[in-house]
Amino acid sequence: MSEQTAESTNESRDISEVPAVEVINTVAIHLLSAAAVKCGLADDPAAQTDLDEARKLINALAGLVTAAAPEISDSHARPLRDGLRSVQLAFREASSIPDAPGKGPGEKFTGSVI
Repeated sequence: MSEQTAESTNESRDISEVPAVEVINTVAIHLLSAAAVKCGLADDPAAQTDLDEARKLINALAGLVTAAAPEISDSHARPLRDGLRSVQLAFREASSIPDAPGKGPGEKFTGSVI
């Protein structure tokens, strides 16, 4: 077995031992972090802000959080919802052309944030 195949097998074996709630939280945190950067909440907002990209990330995060909430405990879902709301509001603040209430990123899953 090649070294790369052995590493892939080990990675697959490791992921099989990770509880679903941890995988969901990890993915959500990555989406949340990327959305925050794209909304201009990072070190260099002038260079990193990209609201088109932020909208995609927020939509994906909202879909994940909404779908996963019934499957994970409230203690895991609540901070994800809070983070989602924060980036939704940051998006609205960064946008020069505001979306109508209920039409912002992720709001088809969460309802209006304003």
